[in-house]
Amino acid sequence: MNPTTEVPAPSPVSPSLAGPLKVAVILGSNREGRFGPVVADWLLGRFRDRDDLVAEVVDTADAGLPTALSSSPSPEVAAELAKVTPGLAAADAFVVLTPEYNHSFPASLKALIDWHYEEWRAKPVAFVSYGGVSGGLRAVEQLRLVFAELHAVTVRDTVSFHNAGASFDDAGRHRDPAAPDAAAKAMLDQLAWWASALRTAKEARPYGS
Repeated sequence: MNPTTEVPAPSPVSPSLAGPLKVAVILGSNREGRFGPVVADWLLGRFRDRDDLVAEVVDTADAGLPTALSSSPSPEVAAELAKVTPGLAAADAFVVLTPEYNHSFPASLKALIDWHYEEWRAKPVAFVSYGGVSGGLRAVEQLRLVFAELHAVTVRDTVSFHNAGASFDDAGRHRDPAAPDAAAKAMLDQLAWWASALRTAKEARPYGS
């Protein structure tokens, strides 16, 4: 067998004339007492170190989307969609924050995904997961299949927090930040590369044309 060749990470992408890339950071859990906001605050701190990406939070807890889908949503559902859809539509890329529930991802995240379609197409998706021993990685592997069906591109590198509750102090700071900070940089570099490439490609030729 040939030895595995290490593939270098993409270089950071400089902001184009169109401005920084817009990234929707999606909090996938709406569970009472959820740990997601702690992880989200940590991740948003990594965006402050960059000038090529700007983040906007899309929180599943802000919208009560039903699991029963409809092509003609009621006024009540349309009002809930209005809380999250604009942020998804405007995004050049996504970072999905997800825990792992019973070897999968939360129903609130699946509802957010399934109520949208065009918003995901030809855009890159990165993942930050958290949980116990597995660190949420089984949820991420299932999400890759879901987003492939929606014509999204998932980036290879992820950030995963095993035993997440013990990894952060009471102020929300990671107790040993070197490794997760490096992992986040690699992931965001990949996300920026794909977002820039796909934005340029769609300007030249709309996806699906």
